[in-house]
Amino acid sequence: MITYFYWIIVIAAAMAFIFFLGRMDKWKVGAIGALVIFVIGWGAYFFHFQQVFVKHYGGVMSIKVPEGQQHIAATWKEDNLWIENYDPATNTCHFNEYSKGNLLQGKVSIKNCNPLHADTAQRSGSAPVSIPESSTEKQVK
Repeated sequence: MITYFYWIIVIAAAMAFIFFLGRMDKWKVGAIGALVIFVIGWGAYFFHFQQVFVKHYGGVMSIKVPEGQQHIAATWKEDNLWIENYDPATNTCHFNEYSKGNLLQGKVSIKNCNPLHADTAQRSGSAPVSIPESSTEKQVK
């Protein structure tokens, strides 16, 4: 919701700039100024506000899982989003960082990680724990 509000404000500011300068018959200056306002608003959103809005205020952000990979987890480290995906073809886990503006993207790859195999092995290999009745029953006199 905050993302939509931000864009409404940026577009309204650009339109107001055109409107007020257009009333003074300075359409060319108004159009250039509106374009500058829109470009500055876009740059501020892309390089700063997008992840801040998503993390702190419930903004909107979309990330696509690469073809052939399975999504495992997502977590925030400060204002950067880390996504964990698993590639079954290469048996590799990929941790990808999405920083502000995607300027400083980190990537960590773990080979032979088997995240899905380990989970099923733990489930199938573990037996339920049973406690003998004699150890849980105590008689008090």
